[in-house]
Amino acid sequence: MSPEVLLSAMHLEDENYIDTLGIHTDCVIVNQCDREGRRTLTRDGEYGSASVTYIETKERGLSKSRNMAIRNASGGICILCDNDVEYVKDYDRIINAAFQKYDADIIIFFIKRPERQRPLFDRPRRMGYLSVLKIFSPEIAFVRESVKDIPFNELFGAGARFFMGEENLFLYDCLKNKRKIVYVPEMIAKVRDEESTWFKGYNAEFFVSRGANYAAMSHRFSPLLILQFALRKRKLYSDSMSAWAAVREMFRGRREYEDIYGG
Repeated sequence: MSPEVLLSAMHLEDENYIDTLGIHTDCVIVNQCDREGRRTLTRDGEYGSASVTYIETKERGLSKSRNMAIRNASGGICILCDNDVEYVKDYDRIINAAFQKYDADIIIFFIKRPERQRPLFDRPRRMGYLSVLKIFSPEIAFVRESVKDIPFNELFGAGARFFMGEENLFLYDCLKNKRKIVYVPEMIAKVRDEESTWFKGYNAEFFVSRGANYAAMSHRFSPLLILQFALRKRKLYSDSMSAWAAVREMFRGRREYEDIYGG
């Protein structure tokens, strides 16, 4: 059984874009654009036939796109995908082998990117509430039946009120719901060295979103999460903002999120 790739993208011309990403297994594409439509087709390639579900929608928001992809998926195992990921040729074998070996609802794989050239951990290990904070979306593969009732929070992610942290919150919610998450340090893809479409630096908007993200994870522990981030990441943002200002903006984001949910 091959993993089904769930691609969230914007303004694609058609489904053929997946060829640039090295996707050769079944795939659900959610293309946020100015059209509405859906079609399912079979594509034949070097690795055999694969089913592609291509959805065009006028809705906006990365988490909405993720949720729509999961609802329209049919595979037993799925993996999230962004439009700047290039898979290794045998990504399907690596993913399948890991799920056969480890008793897990979710497996985090290594994707090489400019800011992370080596796996987060040297050997397989179970992940907890702190370690999932270091993960980004395309590293996440899951048993679909295990997560179909745990949606992405649509207040978070590119195009939403708070533009980041949706994958960390999703993994946090999975842990709260007793799902087992395992890290496997095998490379399945790399990220193209391109300018980020969402990260515009460590500015006030970044810290507001980070603070809201921590509030969504835990009202009780969000102040500690805010303070640890401000201290641990100080070297990264010190050229653009003081630690005090970063903490202030994160607490502002915490208040904004809790105002939406009534604290």
